Amino acid sequence: MTYQVILPAAGQGKRMGAGRNKLLLELNGIPVLIHTLKVFEEDEACSGIILAIHPQDESEFKALLKKYHVTKVINFVPGGEERQHSIYNALKTVNTNGIILVHDAARPFIQKRHIHRLTEKAEATGAAIIGVPAKDTMKQVQDGVVMATVERSSLWAVQTPQAFRIPLLREAYEKAERDQFLGTDDSSLVERLNHPVAIVEGDYDNIKLTTPEDLYFAEAIIKKREGEFC
Repeated sequence: MTYQVILPAAGQGKRMGAGRNKLLLELNGIPVLIHTLKVFEEDEACSGIILAIHPQDESEFKALLKKYHVTKVINFVPGGEERQHSIYNALKTVNTNGIILVHDAARPFIQKRHIHRLTEKAEATGAAIIGVPAKDTMKQVQDGVVMATVERSSLWAVQTPQAFRIPLLREAYEKAERDQFLGTDDSSLVERLNHPVAIVEGDYDNIKLTTPEDLYFAEAIIKKREGEFC
């Protein structure tokens, strides 16, 4: 079963404090963007990658694709003011009716086996996301005061990719646009259609690189994986 994937890559990474697109920062001598793209480039089930980018990054991104022999990027679309707008711009260019994934370009450690489990679940149910059970005690806080301790057993930390049948995700985005609704992820838009969303358990390595501290964790994950394959 094949799929296409949308990678929103237009963010400026202000919390990273890099002064440029954080996807151009290097891990182990290779840009974060390439680490992520290589996962899908090397997956035989991936039929195409759509990048939502800031126009000022296009020439540099294209140079990187050529340098690192990334061939599956089939389209560049302009990023929007919000992540949701970037993804919608990309979704409008998708003409097939199969499975579409949306994945944070700043999550370079997703594994192919999890992608395949996710796409299989989305094919069966229409919508599936990946995540991990919460490990910490969770508190509900208001105005700096703890209001309640939330039952942890039902809580998951949600990651990407998130996978959907294309007509379903398109319907969810069209409704969100009509309602001027801005969600925190793609699943939240599909949930508004009252369509069930399945969850697939991933792993805790699938971190999103957001702050400078995340780069230290990323380097540790790379070293761990290098050790696993020695």
